[in-house]
Amino acid sequence: MPGTRKLGRPTDHRTAMLRGMVTYLLKNGSIETTLTRAKEVRALAEKMITLGKTNTLANRRAALAYITEEDVVSKLFSEIGPKYENRTGGYTQIYKLGPRRGDAAEMALIKLVD
Repeated sequence: MPGTRKLGRPTDHRTAMLRGMVTYLLKNGSIETTLTRAKEVRALAEKMITLGKTNTLANRRAALAYITEEDVVSKLFSEIGPKYENRTGGYTQIYKLGPRRGDAAEMALIKLVD
């Protein structure tokens, strides 16, 4: 179930971190992070892309309430949403990259599907 992992952070810090990561993913197209964070970001990013598929005022306000940059919201509704209009889900892919050198945490690359 998405949103149940605590990720070793207090609630406020965790929500701010995930909001930032979703914004960065929609802005640049890919993020390199740990596997558990990537799985959390996937669920939230796919919800934002689903909002971006129909350009209504309510959907735009819901996206603005979560995404931290206005230009990313406009990109979501003008480029990303119409790109996935005929797709019913699975807008992101997660690739495992292996362990991180410092603490052997499992690293992953999450990116938007072309």
